[in-house]
Amino acid sequence: MTTSKRIVLSLIGLVAAAILLFCAYTWITLHLTYSEGERAGFLQKFSKRGWVCKTWEGEILLTSMPGAIPEKFEFSVRDDAVAQQLLAATGKRVLLTYEQHKGVPTACFGETEYYIAKVQISQ
Repeated sequence: MTTSKRIVLSLIGLVAAAILLFCAYTWITLHLTYSEGERAGFLQKFSKRGWVCKTWEGEILLTSMPGAIPEKFEFSVRDDAVAQQLLAATGKRVLLTYEQHKGVPTACFGETEYYIAKVQISQ
């Protein structure tokens, strides 16, 4: 085998290995949860946005003590069924069950590290 063929095959192998490592890292960050919990508040904003990768993004105002400055909780939604529930809940009090995924390598999966798994709408 000539040296130029060996170099080309080595480069192809390196690129393939880099792609496989990137895919494995992405899978791990999306399937292993760093933390999980619940947040309650009023759904202030929810929309699908992005230039190339359209993702569902929203924010709630967390309920706080009277006189305190309200805190915002920004989140992403990957499940279309959950997104439809949230679209119907704009302006209402909601209880969001979330999973935190640190280190997701691209915004194509969501702009935040908090992904909503379940929604309960308070009446």
